[in-house]
Amino acid sequence: MSADDEHPDLAAMEQVQEPDLDRGPVEAWAAKMISNPDRAYRAMFYTATVFFLVTTLFPFYWLFMVAITPGRELSEVGALTPGGFDPTSFITIFTRLPFHRYVFNSFLIATVATVIVLFVASLAGYVFGRLRFRGKNALLLLVLVTSFFPPAAFFVPLNRLFNTQVAVLEPIMSEGTLYNTPYAIFIPVSAIFLPLSIFILMTFYSQIPDGLEDAARIEGTTRVGALFRVIVPLSAPGVATAGVLTFITVYNEYFFSSLMTDGRPENWAPMLEGILAFQGQYEVDFHLMAAASIVAVLPVAILVIVAQEKIVSGLTAGAVKE
Repeated sequence: MSADDEHPDLAAMEQVQEPDLDRGPVEAWAAKMISNPDRAYRAMFYTATVFFLVTTLFPFYWLFMVAITPGRELSEVGALTPGGFDPTSFITIFTRLPFHRYVFNSFLIATVATVIVLFVASLAGYVFGRLRFRGKNALLLLVLVTSFFPPAAFFVPLNRLFNTQVAVLEPIMSEGTLYNTPYAIFIPVSAIFLPLSIFILMTFYSQIPDGLEDAARIEGTTRVGALFRVIVPLSAPGVATAGVLTFITVYNEYFFSSLMTDGRPENWAPMLEGILAFQGQYEVDFHLMAAASIVAVLPVAILVIVAQEKIVSGLTAGAVKE
């Protein structure tokens, strides 16, 4: 006796074929996505990527079109094509103004502020992340509350402080004040952006096993030595994330930079002051402002490209617990 004779109902069900359903294009696409989830995930990923690239890169493309269009033909700039071709704008920004000095000022101030923030945040992050003491949570909350205030709330006392003549500073500063000096810029911005770096580094430092630090201290290393020789190298993604975020924020900072200087490049005026210098009283050179914006963003773009792997791993660390 065959298997079909034993199970006649099963054989009959196999012979009956289900008729094709009359699905529309959307229903058919949804059925394919449900039957093949990997394909659905890839489609969602590519859609989100294309949307992100278009919305992010199109402003830079528009800036480039405005930059290569002659000033008298800016009204002819189309949706995807420039109104002309004149790449001399990228040269004019350096000949009309010392724009390179503006960029250098912002770059140096951002670099110094980043170094200060990372050094202080490493010490504070070690204390909050690896030590136990009474009142730690309250003190950490007090530190984080500082970042909740807008920068404008600190301007009046800081402006009076940095414009006060100090006898000790007279041999170093021409007027005996910190006004028109880089100290009046990177000191307040470092203090404002310090809490975020402390929180990031505290999170990474607390995940380092105690055995590694104990092994370093058995070899005769102090706590500070173990911090910079063991903990910081093992927390490289977090350090890179905090450093890059601080650098980008300080590099693009304008509030304190514009109010603590008189706008001249020799007095440490920032990059944004140089861009706004192409805005006159009766006319605005939009093509020069666009070219200056593209040149000013290059240092940050290069930094992000170089450190993108560390940034991504630092931002996603701890998202999945194994």
